[in-house]
Amino acid sequence: MKYFCSFIFILFALFAGNAQDPLQKGFRLLEEGDFTEAVTFFENYLQTDPTNKTAQICYGRAVGLSGEPQKANALFANLLNTFPGDFEIQINYNESFLWNKQYEEAKPLYADLVANHPKKFGALLGYANTLSNLKEYPLALLWVDKALILEPENASAKISKKYIKLGYANQKANTQNYAEAIAILEEIFKDFPEDQEVLLNLANIYLIKKEVQNAIDKYERYVNIPKDSITALNGIALAHHIGEKDKEALLKASVARRKVKSYKDYELSERTNDRYVQALIWNRKFIQAKHQIDSLETIYPNRNWIYALKATLGLYTGDAKSSVVNYDAILENDATSFDGNLGSANALFASDRIVPAYKAAFRTLEIFKNQKDALGFIEKLNANYTPYAEEHASYTFDNGNNVAFASNTTVNVPWSTKFRTTLSYQYRTTENTVSLNKANSHIVLAGLDYKLLPKTNVIAIFGFNNSRFMTEAYTQPVLDVKLKMQPFKLQNLELGYQREVQNFNADLIEREIVLNHYGLAYNLGTNINLGWYTQAMYTDQTDGNTRNLLFTSLYYNILRKPALKAGLNYQYISFKDQVPSIYFSPEKYQVVELFSEVRGAITEKTQYNASIATGLQQVEIEDKTGIFRAEAGIKHQLSKRLQGNIYGKYSNIASATAAGFEFTEIGIKLQWMLTKKPLFFDQLNKE
Repeated sequence: MKYFCSFIFILFALFAGNAQDPLQKGFRLLEEGDFTEAVTFFENYLQTDPTNKTAQICYGRAVGLSGEPQKANALFANLLNTFPGDFEIQINYNESFLWNKQYEEAKPLYADLVANHPKKFGALLGYANTLSNLKEYPLALLWVDKALILEPENASAKISKKYIKLGYANQKANTQNYAEAIAILEEIFKDFPEDQEVLLNLANIYLIKKEVQNAIDKYERYVNIPKDSITALNGIALAHHIGEKDKEALLKASVARRKVKSYKDYELSERTNDRYVQALIWNRKFIQAKHQIDSLETIYPNRNWIYALKATLGLYTGDAKSSVVNYDAILENDATSFDGNLGSANALFASDRIVPAYKAAFRTLEIFKNQKDALGFIEKLNANYTPYAEEHASYTFDNGNNVAFASNTTVNVPWSTKFRTTLSYQYRTTENTVSLNKANSHIVLAGLDYKLLPKTNVIAIFGFNNSRFMTEAYTQPVLDVKLKMQPFKLQNLELGYQREVQNFNADLIEREIVLNHYGLAYNLGTNINLGWYTQAMYTDQTDGNTRNLLFTSLYYNILRKPALKAGLNYQYISFKDQVPSIYFSPEKYQVVELFSEVRGAITEKTQYNASIATGLQQVEIEDKTGIFRAEAGIKHQLSKRLQGNIYGKYSNIASATAAGFEFTEIGIKLQWMLTKKPLFFDQLNKE
């Protein structure tokens, strides 16, 4: 945001009418902004007329405005000793503090000046500009209006008022008071109809609010001359991206890039090429974007926007480490860069370096007070590390006349960004409505999750399962140990062992069958929307049986928003022993199915998910039969700390019971954050 803080020509309003002819050239140099030449002129003049007050004041102004405000301040201070109480010298002395950005020092001086000279236009305007630079905008507007009462058509005062309002609107936008910010900006049109800076600021607020069409309207109004259309197209491209129309964004960015070649405006060319490459990345044209970045870097070496493009490409392609390096390069050039600081926070988070990510976000807020995106980023981190309790209740029934009710209560407590513990209690009761067999189980589990390295976690869950069948009961230990890691970018690997007790229905609970699972799961992502997931598991059972399971899925990400993917699944199961009278245990069982799943948002607080799969299954050498399964759910943020989820699912795929099995489940989940922020947050914020 630009602030109008200087009124260079106030001096001439004070004494230009009495100016002597020999000084006219110096006045002209000051008026034209040629301050270095003005310094030389007035130095030479003062050698012949050293006591000329006007020449001394002009010399002080020339010195200060040529880049030596402290020297100018000293010159005016000496003049005040010679001419105590002189208004012309006093106002220039005050202004010299503004040149050196010493706004706090200037404020009481101007307050004293306007008290003694309430009808002096220059004093009132200087005080208004000082208050503006201190971001005391309501007071600044009060004093600039007083100046305008004295000179209603003064151009400098009107420009000052414009920039005060721009600053005030920006302040309101930063505190998310968007309606007030818009109202303040639109007031500027009274003095400056269709002002381009105001239109761009309005468009920016509408982009923040995600009111895409309003933003586009402002960009279209911005165009006064053909060259303006390039800036407008760059903004419209961003608006389309926010509106999730990335193809349209690329189209607009391409037109802007073609147009900018007709103008020798290097800054506009940089901004346009920047937006064009961003649009390529948004459209996942990563190879083309990489070529463009490499080409631009030869023309614009060591530019922050080039580093930002490389960092963005890294985040989109799963190379977060390179993004951290590039954001660090931005911060070496400019430690106060917003893109560098918040971008670094996002890249560190993507690299699973959570404490540095927090610190980068805190640093961003130190520079940009109450910045919405930085606050939102910290809120997102906090949501991942705030203790919570979850209640999950479900009701199931199947075509084998089994019904079951289950309740699972979990408390999850992150003690740091590396270590968290969990405690859960599950109660499940099941009954066969024909045989009237009933059973229930109580499972108590305690777990820990420790991050050995970024993206490398070990998870251990241990406890016991107490099951009761009619008058009999038994207790078995249960255990689940996993190692989760990301060995390479876009790849995830999980190795694990799990000991569990079969508790699907009453008959199986009665038999006290313990399952020992040894497995691995591997997911390979790509930058061409293809993915491949594979799970292999070997199970050793206490009844002497063993099972081999292979599941593999090849899928394609069709859309990003909503997230839509489809693919092909294949599953193979084989048991050593066939005991069909007890549980489903074929020598060979295969499934091939097509599936699709979608995840998206209905509103900002409500998300949905749904999946469907259909195909064929074959048991042994029997005829193939059709299968179908589906699941759908809705999650809603009930409050900042409470969210709920309801779901339902159906499947007729073979299970632990038999082929031809049909299973339905409906359930509800409630999750409540136990505290407002992570337990370690205050300590982390102090470091």
